[in-house]
Amino acid sequence: MTTDEKTRPVGVFDSGVGGISVLKELHRLLPHENYVFYGDSANAPYGTRTTADVRKLSFAVVKKLLTQNIKALVIACNTATSAAVVQIRERYPELPVVGLEPAVKPAIERYPQQRIAVMATPLTLREEKFQKQLLRYQGQAELIPVPAPDLVEFVERGELASPALQEYLTKLLEPLEPVSAVVLGCTHFPFARPAIRQVVGSQPWIIDGGPGAARELQRLLNQANLLNVQSATGHVKFYNSDSDPAKITLSEKLFAATID
Repeated sequence: MTTDEKTRPVGVFDSGVGGISVLKELHRLLPHENYVFYGDSANAPYGTRTTADVRKLSFAVVKKLLTQNIKALVIACNTATSAAVVQIRERYPELPVVGLEPAVKPAIERYPQQRIAVMATPLTLREEKFQKQLLRYQGQAELIPVPAPDLVEFVERGELASPALQEYLTKLLEPLEPVSAVVLGCTHFPFARPAIRQVVGSQPWIIDGGPGAARELQRLLNQANLLNVQSATGHVKFYNSDSDPAKITLSEKLFAATID
């Protein structure tokens, strides 16, 4: 494997800007890699669309990213993963592909037989992938699906600490208490973590799938001998289907933000 091949970028995409929460984890673990992020904000949110729609949109984005000569793909969107990851892997068998799924397993391992809220888009919660998780962990914990489609829109607007967001989250989460963990099953949601924390209090563990996706990317790149061995920090390029320059500005702002 030549150095040039190893320095090719990793393609990352989401229905909008939420997947930047995953991009941050990828960059944290693998800072020497180059990344191309594509947000499909013009078609967001994916979570209220049909599976066929999301699959079609996902393939269109992958096609765009392939023109950037990517060496791997991260679907930084739980909804797109649920709808299209199997078909994308079938279409591009030589391309390492990482998908996202709600981090239910680590939540159950930490809090067995306890109440765990799973916040996600309606499509993610109704798709076969999540329904299989419910069956797999039946009896090991009480999993409480929490559809939160409007939360995507708050993040897309860069509205992360408004009274309206606080009111929305309060209506959504207060009736659930008490829970031991809150699984953020959409990549937009980690940007609302501080606001979620204000509603649920200091006790519940709030977890998302970003760190796990980063570890899986590292494993796949290492397996394919594609890890970038250069010592310099890699570059990150942002693209968005929404032609408003404010989307790129928001993308850069979110990438720089501290969300822990």
